[in-house]
Amino acid sequence: MAESKQNIQELQINMPQEVQRGVYANQMLVAHTQEEFVLDFILATPPAGVVNARILVSPGHAKRIATAMLENVAKYEALFGEIQSKAPQISAKVTAH
Repeated sequence: MAESKQNIQELQINMPQEVQRGVYANQMLVAHTQEEFVLDFILATPPAGVVNARILVSPGHAKRIATAMLENVAKYEALFGEIQSKAPQISAKVTAH
């Protein structure tokens, strides 16, 4: 039986200082086309809000993100208990400047 080996390469990733600090978001909008998913991370402080980050990813990567999030939520809940999730009902209209 032939042994299959994956060619794993190490990738050095640099993180600029302006990215290291991160941004806070308490809302997210998701949209998609056939080719990509658009994730808008929003800081909503009624009566207004601002998109802090917009991330565009391929459908395959969107699915890997969803899987990673589900796995990590399960790990979090195993350590700290069930997350009580009652999302606020906010109607949002995004405008570009």
